[in-house]
Amino acid sequence: MASYRIAVRYARSLFELSIDQHKVEEVKKDVDLFLNLCQNTRPLTLFLRNPVIPNYRKGVILKKIFESKVSKLTMSFIEIVTRKNREDLLVEIANIFIEKYREYKGILVASLESPVHLTQAEKNQIIKIIKEKEGKDKHIEFTERINKDMIGGYILTIGDRQINDSVAKKLSDLRQKLIV
Repeated sequence: MASYRIAVRYARSLFELSIDQHKVEEVKKDVDLFLNLCQNTRPLTLFLRNPVIPNYRKGVILKKIFESKVSKLTMSFIEIVTRKNREDLLVEIANIFIEKYREYKGILVASLESPVHLTQAEKNQIIKIIKEKEGKDKHIEFTERINKDMIGGYILTIGDRQINDSVAKKLSDLRQKLIV
């Protein structure tokens, strides 16, 4: 819990600094690059969390990896976090930064899990319904996941709410009614 609070403070600082310097979009691209690299390169994540490697070595390596790829503001932030021996929190800081960015831009994250691919028309219809419920000014970041194990139906997640209209859920509800 303490590490989460620390990550929130760092993310808030980076976000507010990027707003003050009018570099929100630039820093967001840098954070996306960092997260993408961490998600696709497990050794990098393990390296950041390794307590045996001294933080100054991590700082040198991170500088070599990112210096030519990210803005000066982002690189300075990475150096500060590393100097403070908090590099193990960089992934969490980046995720919280993305949350703050979405909140700032009015972006709502929605994901749909279903057993089959949806057509573009179906996706557009779902996005239209979400906008009607949440507000027309919201920008929807929509993702689709295919779950071949689902019998039918869908699970729609909008922000922190979930609409479970899957066959498995309906069967579970029916079972509960029959037991009572």
